[in-house]
Amino acid sequence: MKTLRYELADGIATITFDEPGSPVNTMCLQWQEDLTEAVRQVVKDKDTIRGIVLASAKTTFFAGADLKGTMRLQAGDAPQVFREIEQVKKNFRTLETLGKPVVACLNGAALGGGWEVALAAHHRIAVDNPKIQFGLPEITLGLIPGASGITKMVRLLGLMGAQPYILESKLFAPREALELGLVHELVPDAEALRPAALAWIAAHPQAQQPWDAKDYRMPGGTPSNPKIAGMLSVAPAALKQKTRGLYPAPEAALAAMVEGALVDFDTALRIETRYLARLIVSPVAKNMINTFFFNMNAIKAGQSRPKWEGRFKPQKVGILGAGMMGGGIAYAQASRGIATVLKDVSQDKAEAGKAYSAKITQPRVEKGRMDPVEQQALLARITPTESAKDLAGCDLIIEAVFENRDLKAKVTKEAEPLLAPGGFFASNTSTLPITGLAKASTRPEKFVGIHFFSPVDKMKLVEIIRGKATDDETVARAFDYVQALGKIPIVVNDARGFFTSRVFGTFVMEGAAMVGEGIPAPVVEQAGLQAGMPVGPLAVLDETALSLSVHVLDQTRADFRAEGQTYIATPGELLVERMVKEFDRNGRAAGGGFYEYPQGGKKFLWPQLQTLFENPDAPWDLQELKDRLLYRQAVETARCLAEGVLTSVHDANIGSIFGIGFPGWTGGAMQFIYGTGIDTFLHRAEVLASKFGPGFVVAPQVKDAIRRFEPKY
Repeated sequence: MKTLRYELADGIATITFDEPGSPVNTMCLQWQEDLTEAVRQVVKDKDTIRGIVLASAKTTFFAGADLKGTMRLQAGDAPQVFREIEQVKKNFRTLETLGKPVVACLNGAALGGGWEVALAAHHRIAVDNPKIQFGLPEITLGLIPGASGITKMVRLLGLMGAQPYILESKLFAPREALELGLVHELVPDAEALRPAALAWIAAHPQAQQPWDAKDYRMPGGTPSNPKIAGMLSVAPAALKQKTRGLYPAPEAALAAMVEGALVDFDTALRIETRYLARLIVSPVAKNMINTFFFNMNAIKAGQSRPKWEGRFKPQKVGILGAGMMGGGIAYAQASRGIATVLKDVSQDKAEAGKAYSAKITQPRVEKGRMDPVEQQALLARITPTESAKDLAGCDLIIEAVFENRDLKAKVTKEAEPLLAPGGFFASNTSTLPITGLAKASTRPEKFVGIHFFSPVDKMKLVEIIRGKATDDETVARAFDYVQALGKIPIVVNDARGFFTSRVFGTFVMEGAAMVGEGIPAPVVEQAGLQAGMPVGPLAVLDETALSLSVHVLDQTRADFRAEGQTYIATPGELLVERMVKEFDRNGRAAGGGFYEYPQGGKKFLWPQLQTLFENPDAPWDLQELKDRLLYRQAVETARCLAEGVLTSVHDANIGSIFGIGFPGWTGGAMQFIYGTGIDTFLHRAEVLASKFGPGFVVAPQVKDAIRRFEPKY
């Protein structure tokens, strides 16, 4: 046996998980074979065994499924996967029904399949450390906890009680697990686990699982209980509304929960396996595993961070501009213990920026989720000021003023000299090239773009932009700063619109172009929602302000003229320009854009859109509209990769999902291409280009980049 050790001494059989060459234990094929062999040995030694201990030689207990192996599965592998899962469950059941006490010693995290391994024990003992996590995150990866997790959690917590832990992938620490009855005992450290396990075995010479007891009753009742039945009757519709039918895992999990609760335990296990075997070979599962596991871990591990041996720990950070963005950054910093100087042109404006943090935290205080002392400490870390002198000694200053080159240059020149020795300067611009803004700096190598997304307190992504002169140390420091805020950094090279703003622009402008083609505005919005975007393109344009889009268009035209070129606006840009300049529809903040915003009422599409633009004879197909919105963004992302704006697929995928809301079921803009199949994608893009123009053209160098960056598993 290669991935575990089996030892029998003094009547105690110990199975120690220790996968070679891996920092964690996984349910790889070798482990599955080794577990079968170990259980076979347990049965052989049954008469001399008093108890069984499940332990780990790693710093964590068990990590779960072998996800690299999962990525290699094909649709035809489902029957084999079914047999493998059933064998794992057979091994668990053999241990559970042997009549001998089985104890799991949880020295660290047990997630997904790892928690299912722990559930095979009659008694679970955990180290009392709040940083340790248990639970079933499979739904976030397009899978379900199908190695007995659904069946057992439902029987331990009941149908309603188990829902947050299965359908929402809610994780829990050891103390919460103890309160839920999922862990039975806590010990102060890993050394205390085995003595506690041996003591429990000595006190319980025989053991069985709760669901194997003759008097077992499901907590809260079965689906036949009228109260449960009433809730379950609306659950599928609520789930469909949330997932829009694009995420099969939550629906499969709910079905397995309910169907399993209607039958005996072993039949429930089989139902669960069928659902998992079908899901695990599906494209959506592969897309989500690729991005939310492998790509996310690549970013967390710092693969996008330049090699700089130091580690930047921000102590005092200045922010120029106390508007919604500046106030949001101030909150993000103060909530992480960073002293913040928030400067604006007047003390009143600076104070208003600080008040944003009070506005965010006050509801938490009122609901008991935040201690008032903690709130006051957070607010005390923010120093609002109108005086540039207060910026002295900052190890980072971020300008977050209006998107105007002259204004940004002015505040840069005023604040940069006040940086602490070795400090660096950043611009929070969303569109203006960093190399151009760095001309106002005396040290362009220490000037970087740090692009936050609004609202800062909710948006996890931060885009770091390297200017032509920005050095590795400055990019690395920016990366460390973003991670210190608990946010997700991606690193891109300088270009107009960088990556996120550039690709986001293609989404909204493709939607605007559809309106210009005479397609009904409600259909355009529905196409966006049904494709999986969080909001329709017209609603997003309103939120970000149509006037801002026109301002960017005017700036782009001016920049092209300065370079002796002419910028050709897209049909979508021209329609938005008409909305602003002809019809004075500037966006939500200005009172209305594509939508009307009645005071105290629900927004609705501006009725004049139908009169001005809609053409009853304009042909449209909903699938084609959805394709246009997704393919347009994916093509632009691939162009960014080919041009070197992006340098990795993981930055592309994570950035597109967390920055611009590209649908999670696709795994991100590049994974959408790979999940669709490169040849299939390119053919469809060619068809769309022939009908809807150059936005969908995939040039030869872009095709090369797509193939060159294709991930291998």
